[in-house]
Amino acid sequence: MLDQTTYRDCPACAGTAATVVPEYSPEPWAVAGCDGCGFVFLRNPPAHQAFEEDFAWEKTYFAKRDASGKGSTPFSPIARKVRNGLGMYRDKTRKFRAWFDDGHVLDVGCGWGQRITPPMTPYGIELSAALHEIADETMRERGGYCLHGAGADAIWEFPANSFDGIVMFSYLEHEAEVMPVLKGAHRALKPGGGVFIRVPNYGSINRRVVGPKWCGFRYPDHVNYFTLQSLRDVAARAGFTTQLINRISLPVDDNISVLLRKTQSSS
Repeated sequence: MLDQTTYRDCPACAGTAATVVPEYSPEPWAVAGCDGCGFVFLRNPPAHQAFEEDFAWEKTYFAKRDASGKGSTPFSPIARKVRNGLGMYRDKTRKFRAWFDDGHVLDVGCGWGQRITPPMTPYGIELSAALHEIADETMRERGGYCLHGAGADAIWEFPANSFDGIVMFSYLEHEAEVMPVLKGAHRALKPGGGVFIRVPNYGSINRRVVGPKWCGFRYPDHVNYFTLQSLRDVAARAGFTTQLINRISLPVDDNISVLLRKTQSSS
């Protein structure tokens, strides 16, 4: 068993006091709600290096899927049918092109680099060593490139005002350093650009019904559990306004999709 005895402060408000949610905290992991702002997060995530190999996304995703029977709880198929009926699809290419003016787009946590396609120019950041190699080759063929490393560190390697758009698609729930990566995005974004974020919806009906078997729980690589309000709060601290994309379907959606725009300088 891993020795997970080091606890982090709240990634949203830096509060030091938090209360563990026992039903969502299988040993050795401690999921807790901040006593100050209420944000729910994993208090004892592994170091970034562990996610390069041992807990890489491509390993934990399929492990969770196989263990949960592909979401085979009684409520999940119903929720999925409703979501599909409302047109809630994963592919956002058309919206990215419109939001980001077919410009230079950074995909943070880009996986194998397939998400940003021409005529957009793709750039990426990927922590998994295996996926980074694939993504960098793909992006260089399309005029960009991919950095290998943690998003909160690597995003600061790009020049200020570099990107028309930044995408964090199923990424921010994995990032222990929430504020540094959002402030880095604020710096790297051109005036008028936007940041698309998609994260699991901790406030969803499905999570409330399914409980510990909810698809949004993945230990230990999901380290943040956002509601719409907590996502708005951290975005505002980084200098952004938040536009909800899946407004109608949000209660039955296992994810939250938003578009951030700059409102002020990020200190």
